[in-house]
Amino acid sequence: MRGPLRGLMMDFPLTLAPLLERAGKLFGKVEIVSRRPDRTLARTTYADFSRRARKMARALTDAGLGRCDRVATLMWNHSAHLEAYFGVPVAGGVLHTLNLRLHPDEIAAIANHAGGRFLLVDDVLLPLYEQFRPRVKFERVIVVPFAGGSASTESGPHGMQDYEQWLAQAGDDFVCPALDEDDAATMCYTSGTTGQPKGVVYSHRALVLHSLASSTADAFGIAQNDTVLLVASMFHVNGWGVPFASVMFGAKLVFPGPHANPSSLLHLIEQEGVTVAFGVPTIWLGVAAELERNPGRWKLSRPLRINCGGAAPPIELIRTLARHNVELTHVFGMTESTPHLTASRLRSYMRDWPEEQKDAVRAMQGFPAPFVEMRVMRPAVLRGLQVQPAPEDEAPRDGKTPGELEIRGPWVASSYYNAPEEAGHWTADGWFRTGDVACMDEDGYIKIVDRIKDLIKSGGEWISSVDMENALMGHPAVREAAVIGVPHPKLQERPLAVVVLNDGQQVTPEELREFLAGRFAKWQLPDAIVFADEIPRTSVGKFRKSELRARFANWEWKLS
Repeated sequence: MRGPLRGLMMDFPLTLAPLLERAGKLFGKVEIVSRRPDRTLARTTYADFSRRARKMARALTDAGLGRCDRVATLMWNHSAHLEAYFGVPVAGGVLHTLNLRLHPDEIAAIANHAGGRFLLVDDVLLPLYEQFRPRVKFERVIVVPFAGGSASTESGPHGMQDYEQWLAQAGDDFVCPALDEDDAATMCYTSGTTGQPKGVVYSHRALVLHSLASSTADAFGIAQNDTVLLVASMFHVNGWGVPFASVMFGAKLVFPGPHANPSSLLHLIEQEGVTVAFGVPTIWLGVAAELERNPGRWKLSRPLRINCGGAAPPIELIRTLARHNVELTHVFGMTESTPHLTASRLRSYMRDWPEEQKDAVRAMQGFPAPFVEMRVMRPAVLRGLQVQPAPEDEAPRDGKTPGELEIRGPWVASSYYNAPEEAGHWTADGWFRTGDVACMDEDGYIKIVDRIKDLIKSGGEWISSVDMENALMGHPAVREAAVIGVPHPKLQERPLAVVVLNDGQQVTPEELREFLAGRFAKWQLPDAIVFADEIPRTSVGKFRKSELRARFANWEWKLS
């Protein structure tokens, strides 16, 4: 019997090393722009970036970096952070980003759990580092002069070095070690919205495949002729994978540093000719408000496409930006998926649909990227039963039957780092349980109804906090809204809305309930609407509903 015929292709591992070489050789003249803390702009090129990333790899090797040793970063978005994104993995190490918005105790705990040997830290973040330095054990600390000039290391702890001097001492003869595509390349921790932060380790292969798929026209749409503004934090989930994808295709990169206020971003968009931007809804709500307040001030010379993730953008935000020739696409992903999973692009046969029908599609999370598989499982599986799912456990693709969203694919995590107690997040047949309640329509579009923990159960019926929030943010007076379930003596839980108004706007709870009445049944409407100056957020810009639930846990309902 003849054996199977194998393909006669080269054994070429999918690693980040060829991407770094490609950037220097093919896109050397393309710019990388970084805004410093003093708002001045630093400019470099892919040729210089490629050379410096290789020097970093050589410096790390000379410093004794071992295979798969972790190198932590505590840095803003700028070109030196991009150098670490490639310099560390091509040296055989693992880049481990630290979320600078977390409490110092949380940063220390994550750093210790990850086991990093070295730390790269911005000079402007040294005060933050000093708050947790006694509780971590980095062997060497490299200080990046992000504020300009030379980083002051004389008064710092023993072993601290200036980044530029450190690179200057490294040779230009770095030879990349033989990397396996399944070797670890980067490591990120979840934002801790559901329990303690958990580590996810990404392979070279996952990052390369993710970069290819996420850059397609139906996803991020990154091409060489684009200018990419990355507002999403590089210290969270690989900067959405945008640094790797941009380098792969040679797109001009623009980093805002610590300045993400609307006028600063619009200035960069206008001056640098940005064509593609990435960030959470909070960012673009502010940009939209600025465009509305100052019509004609900002001249966007090139069409702008925004990829918005982290939370569902209100449909009114999409419509407002469209009036200014800005196209906002809702993208969805998570730390466990590198992160890109879906994008809500319209299909060809939807072009002639009424705008209201098209808006309903745009407001969904969209359909999955190539190689990503999704399923929505019925409540029996939603409760976490560790059994082999049967075909009847999967919800029908009718766009309305909810269940837990489960995913699998070549860039989806198979386990958490050093956390065997978290194995229940994966099903018996190998799918990752996202913790999101969703429904899927016949075209494969996903709509996230809510997080399981954020669903409101009132009198035995479920209410989606996400739908209510987006509806409230459609009111012209409302800037932000978060809806939570608050304990109720008769109905288990009732919805309470926390609302932030636009500047100079006034509206009563009764008017807001009347506004909602056209979209929700009477029993679903929030029994209480509380006005606030702001809504607490997580380190990555999501509503911190756990804090709101604690704040209003003892709310006294007026019972009839």
